[in-house]
Amino acid sequence: MNKIIKTTTIAAISDIHSNVFALEAVLADIKQRGADQIVNLGDILYGPIAPQATYELLMEHQEDIITIRGNQDRQIYEATTAEIVSNSTLSFIVTELSKDAIEWMRFLPFDYHLSKDVYLCHGSPTDDMTYLLEDIKTGQPVVRDDASISSLLDGVDSAVIVCGHTHIPRTVVLSSGQTVINCGSVGYPAYEDDLPIIHKMQTYSPYANYALITSIDTQQGKRWQTEHIKVAYDHKKAATLASKNGREDWAFALNTGRVL
Repeated sequence: MNKIIKTTTIAAISDIHSNVFALEAVLADIKQRGADQIVNLGDILYGPIAPQATYELLMEHQEDIITIRGNQDRQIYEATTAEIVSNSTLSFIVTELSKDAIEWMRFLPFDYHLSKDVYLCHGSPTDDMTYLLEDIKTGQPVVRDDASISSLLDGVDSAVIVCGHTHIPRTVVLSSGQTVINCGSVGYPAYEDDLPIIHKMQTYSPYANYALITSIDTQQGKRWQTEHIKVAYDHKKAATLASKNGREDWAFALNTGRVL
């Protein structure tokens, strides 16, 4: 019998995008499931919902959460006056956020080695704008081939790599034996982007997404288990605020998990 000696569970969250309602529900679900560690992979406060309230909720749990930054965290603290003036959502975010919130994001690390086995990044190990698992040249996400993903890892040899950025929950096991996990988005279940080409990322439900990653130590060695969790919450509250703040596209995505 392969006896289990010890289990340790990591709750991986990402891409909250100012959705405090989704974050509340996810943190409650994580607590109920008894995760040992929470990690937050970035894109935290950018969004037309509740940036400051999201920051304040995270500060209540800051001793329990290891956080790295995402590309849209940088977009906030690197924004020029011209960029803020031309982007009504960015203007709303910068106006609402306290100086402490902006400085907190500024000093978040790019990536993080949680242990020798677990590595955290937002996009890829070298670029927070790169989709590690998906190719979007068709306009829709298609999982990259094994060699392409391995190349993008750029020498990271951890057994488990956890990322976000695409908002699409996914677990891929490589020929190297490594497991790459995208934990999906807590707060924004669908979007359209025009970089590097126009493409859509859709989960087709309004649920808040996160992942539970469990290391299982047995007499014969360590193995890993991933659960992708979808949490129901009052998404209409988030959609209402997005609409109030001029983003009907966000409101539609929050209500449906689809892009207009």
